[in-house]
Amino acid sequence: MTMQYVSTRSPSAMGSFTDILLEGLAHDGGLAVPVAIPQWSSETIQSLSGLAYPELAAKVVHAFADDLGLETLHILTARAYTAEKFGHPAIAPLTVLQEAPHSRLALLELSNGPTMAFKDMAMQLLGQLFEYQLKQKGQTLNILGATSGDTGSSAEYAMRDKRAISVFMLSPEGRMSQFQKAQMYSLQEPHIHNLTVKGSFDDCQDMVKAVSADLAFKSSMRIGTVNSINWARITAQVVYYFTGYFQAINAFGLRYGDPVDFCVPSGNFGNVLSGHVAKSMGLPVGQLVVATNENNVLDEFFRTGRYRPRKSAETFVTSSPSMDISKASNFERYVFDLVGRDPQRLAGLWSDLSIHGEFHLAGDPAWSAIGRTGLVSGASHHAARLETIRKVHDRFNRMVDPHTADGLFVAQQFLRPPVPMVCLETALPVKFEQTILEALDMPVPKSEELQAMEQRPQRTVAVSQDVEALKEFIRQHALVAS
Repeated sequence: MTMQYVSTRSPSAMGSFTDILLEGLAHDGGLAVPVAIPQWSSETIQSLSGLAYPELAAKVVHAFADDLGLETLHILTARAYTAEKFGHPAIAPLTVLQEAPHSRLALLELSNGPTMAFKDMAMQLLGQLFEYQLKQKGQTLNILGATSGDTGSSAEYAMRDKRAISVFMLSPEGRMSQFQKAQMYSLQEPHIHNLTVKGSFDDCQDMVKAVSADLAFKSSMRIGTVNSINWARITAQVVYYFTGYFQAINAFGLRYGDPVDFCVPSGNFGNVLSGHVAKSMGLPVGQLVVATNENNVLDEFFRTGRYRPRKSAETFVTSSPSMDISKASNFERYVFDLVGRDPQRLAGLWSDLSIHGEFHLAGDPAWSAIGRTGLVSGASHHAARLETIRKVHDRFNRMVDPHTADGLFVAQQFLRPPVPMVCLETALPVKFEQTILEALDMPVPKSEELQAMEQRPQRTVAVSQDVEALKEFIRQHALVAS
């Protein structure tokens, strides 16, 4: 029986993996989730430990995409994950920072891809999946997305050579680093459209959801998404928890079955949700530590049970800008699991959220389910971020970006000797050179190629928060199948 998908907000079937691959929101506004998370035995998981990353990715993704042949997935993952693209044969190598049994800490390097951010880990595969599916159907696709800094460039670099795909990417004006803007806005491909919005990432994300909610427009314009509301991205990210676990037990001399904790800098919650999925499949993950910045909506929830996304004006502009998010889209999928995968209950909570701007789970049976998922949380701030960047540089002679620094700062609060803590790297420091300069009083080394990129002309179109105007822009510039 092929894996089927449903919405978080209703029990109606959405089809198989390839049926939802090119889609965004479900018709009812919910998110696609598998009818059930695949359950793997410890023997099955352990048998994957010796696989190279592309082979591991094919196996894990196939569990959710069994309507794609395993042989096809092996071809697509081999194209997506190459040493040339990621600079290392392991694709996502583990670096041990602290080995002592009382303080075992490691970094999982996820930022060695084309745009130097962890988003490449999913986006490179998504590009291959999209191209394959569009070719099978003889269709074109117009991708509509929102970015707080890294998703946009990762998507555009993954799709820039795909002839059947155009990209419309919304970004908050003045809220990304200079490097992030140069990386995205310097692309000159005519089918890449960078649209800047006065407001926050959440405003951009709301516009994407509003367009996706117009089902007639979405269908006629062939609108798809690459934001982490796309389940394929979540699936692709599950893979690196497996390789992170296998590498950690080897690095620290542990046995299979011993727990490994992960700390995840979090914005839209997709990264840590993928860890929750891996743990649900049977991977021996211990704690999943959610690290936020000053925009600590998620931390407030895990401490109090109150989920209260902030309005755009209340969302802080911080020195870890890719996490300047108050409405974490993938949080809905996690709460769906907390409420026993009951779509009616989930829809009720999101109705409360729409009406009252918040909901509460403390004291609810769903609140006790959090302990079983292993999620805990903490928050960082600017001074802690800078101090962590300094400490890591002084102790390990290594530069880390501000988001990874947030993760490392929070991770220290949840160390459980002798359980290793693996912190997920989110980006390379060159993308945030002003913050690194402030922390270390020294510039980030930069290649001639990157310096040249920053000098290229940038191409953007300013748009208002008018959804109808955005639709009209898409109508005028969309790819249409011949």
